[in-house]
Amino acid sequence: MPRYTNGTDPHLKGIRISGRVATTLADLRVSIPDEIKVQHPEDEQKMKKLLILVLIIAVLVASGCISDKDATTEEPTENISQIGPAPLIPREVLFGNPDKITVRLSPDGGRISYLAPVDGVLNVWVGPADDPDLAEPVTNDNDRGIRIYFWAYTNEHILYLQDQAGDENWRVYSVNLETGETIDLTPLEDVQARIQAVSQKFPEEILIALNNRDPTLHDIYRVNIRTGEKSLVMENEGFIGFTTDDEYNVRFAERATPDGEKEILKATETGGWEPFMAIAMEDLLTTGIAGFDKTGTVLYMIDSRNRNTAAFFAIDLVTGEQTLIAEDPRADTSDVMVHPTERIVQAVAFTYERKHWQIIDESIADDLAHLKTVANGDVEVVSRTLDDEYWMVTYGVDDGPVQYYRYDRKEKSAEFLFAQRAALEGLSLAKMQPVFIKSRDGLDLVSYYTLPVGSDSDFDGCPDEPLPMVLFVHGGPWARDNWGYNSVHQWLANRGYVVLSVNFRSSTGFGKAFINAGNLEWGGKMHDDLIDAVNWTVQEGIADPDRVAIMGGSYGGYATLWGMTNTPDTFACGVDIVGPSNLTSLFETIPPYWQPEIELFAARMGDPRTEEGRALFTERSPLTYVDRIEKPLLIGQGANDPRVKQAESDQIVRAMQDTNIPVIYLLYTDEGHGFARPENRLSFYAVTDAFLAEHLGGRYEPIGDDFEGSSIMVQCGTEEVPGLAEAIAD
Repeated sequence: MPRYTNGTDPHLKGIRISGRVATTLADLRVSIPDEIKVQHPEDEQKMKKLLILVLIIAVLVASGCISDKDATTEEPTENISQIGPAPLIPREVLFGNPDKITVRLSPDGGRISYLAPVDGVLNVWVGPADDPDLAEPVTNDNDRGIRIYFWAYTNEHILYLQDQAGDENWRVYSVNLETGETIDLTPLEDVQARIQAVSQKFPEEILIALNNRDPTLHDIYRVNIRTGEKSLVMENEGFIGFTTDDEYNVRFAERATPDGEKEILKATETGGWEPFMAIAMEDLLTTGIAGFDKTGTVLYMIDSRNRNTAAFFAIDLVTGEQTLIAEDPRADTSDVMVHPTERIVQAVAFTYERKHWQIIDESIADDLAHLKTVANGDVEVVSRTLDDEYWMVTYGVDDGPVQYYRYDRKEKSAEFLFAQRAALEGLSLAKMQPVFIKSRDGLDLVSYYTLPVGSDSDFDGCPDEPLPMVLFVHGGPWARDNWGYNSVHQWLANRGYVVLSVNFRSSTGFGKAFINAGNLEWGGKMHDDLIDAVNWTVQEGIADPDRVAIMGGSYGGYATLWGMTNTPDTFACGVDIVGPSNLTSLFETIPPYWQPEIELFAARMGDPRTEEGRALFTERSPLTYVDRIEKPLLIGQGANDPRVKQAESDQIVRAMQDTNIPVIYLLYTDEGHGFARPENRLSFYAVTDAFLAEHLGGRYEPIGDDFEGSSIMVQCGTEEVPGLAEAIAD
């Protein structure tokens, strides 16, 4: 399949490549739905600059208006270059509860459900599918809000998961829509429940995995959603996990080997196990089982063995024949559309800079072709009825809220329902621009940057003058950044900052070679990629080298701490959210249910059980270099975080205090790995807003009453942030 060469890729709209801009006429059309995109870039002549200007101006005119409804008295600082600066967007609009999210159709199509606030807390609402305005809340969570839910195949029950204060010991609840009764299906303390399987063949039963017998292992139970009665299906004998079919048969099991690899075992008719497949360490994050066909005799797999990118395959379990269904030389399989009952693979997605779909089953081609004419944005089919007559469809853009439509396949008619955040409509939001940045050793770093609205008067992808910038680093690190609406990007761009997100090596989605290039490179080449990206923005005239901040959560928090300690000259300040400071203590305190995968961590991070590994972890731990911190640092931590314990933040704060280095430390007593409650998000971003303005020179919204309802505890650094002392006093 053809690739782009010589730095140009005309199919990638508005993408800057080594300082150039590639734009196509597609910018003026309705965006092609992800489900039907099959784009493999090839060489074309670049568009003339005049055409680029015409296209971008047309897009900006069509994309929306500037509204002054949300303006405040805060003015931009004089060092922010903007032509007609956008009004200041309140944090509540960006980080408060959405209006409606996670919209689903019941299996029979008669009802619609979604998450929406009840007294400020997200709950499940259910109503008639043809009249969502009649929906009413069916759950009564009054604390953290529900984030994970789905329909049971009875069409009469909603199932949802909830933990306590962020401890990730999930419980599964069943709500009877007829009686209003809610049952805790897993009423066990300090036990984590996982949904193993839900099948339309057994509407009143689901499979749940529980680690109640052994905290390191999850056994499988069959649970009645009406009564809560459960029975043991499979006792875990040391496996990472299981694969079950629609008949609730346990078909495969996976376990780690001492050398950091994995083997998949097949269940035998006599109740034992036999070898089925070996997966080398280099393929662990890009190879796995993806389900069965309707007969249960064909196994679907995402597989990177004997290749670089993870393709989608079908394996005939009778003959052993393996068939390639879809592949992309640049990206791994990222999503699949499967018929709800026939289990036919209909489309496969690959995400490089954007998500692109390959159609496998032509029966959906006309539907997707029609949907692309309905509205602007990338199309996602997020829910389907069992008879496949109705789809719930979303349209996503980078500069506005997600739009929800109910699509009637017979009539080829899509009905607009509502937007995820109506308050975003009409605001002057910024565009997110993909870019390919070369690392110092030649890797392509797929990255995204967002400029403040009005800062680029000639529309060449560069601001009129270098601006302060925030490098926003994703967590994982085995995850990735994507194109689309991003509340953090919008918030920071609105305050006058360029925002840059980088898919550094070890990020997923770009093939196993890219992931494995990050092995043993925490604080090494993974961080070099971030620095190379920052240097690129400086060279391109995008970022002011004296006003660059680094910010992120989880691994992004680690990268922040590493940047502040080991590349202190690059960053003017840092914001660490639940980031580890000591790799040894991080490794030694992982949750017990991660223990079966300990060899994966050891192979990719390092192994402190060996002398060499302990030395590496000491060398790559920010705590080792705390005395090098020269610039302001803000730390946020959840007290109940099971992944990155509170001690990770406590120990670096204590070390900084011992050496008289100022630090702002915010602790949340009812949070875990990140901030789920909107009150806590608002309070954290309120402090961050003022902190960044103080050290980068952007504008900000005063803290105001954004601490109301939050569990925030300012452990130290009160005087370091404008307005923080007053907010605490109030």
